[in-house]
Amino acid sequence: MPVISRFNGIVIRMYFRSSEHNPPHLHAIYGDDVAAIDLRTDELIEGELPPKIMSLVLQWMSVNRDELLEIWSTQNFKKLPPLE
Repeated sequence: MPVISRFNGIVIRMYFRSSEHNPPHLHAIYGDDVAAIDLRTDELIEGELPPKIMSLVLQWMSVNRDELLEIWSTQNFKKLPPLE
């Protein structure tokens, strides 16, 4: 699972798309906590993150939404800048 970005101790990863891997989503890892988050709706699909960390991930996703959806649809991996 490629690493898309790292910031504030958070690692953002994305599996490449496959039929069993919809809806479009990413995986956010913070310590032992892991969450799968829908790229279009920001809905938590699976797992959990501390509230502050989830807020940072959602902030980062909103800044990078177009690029994240492009990575998902094209499967062309690229690193994205961290949250500043």
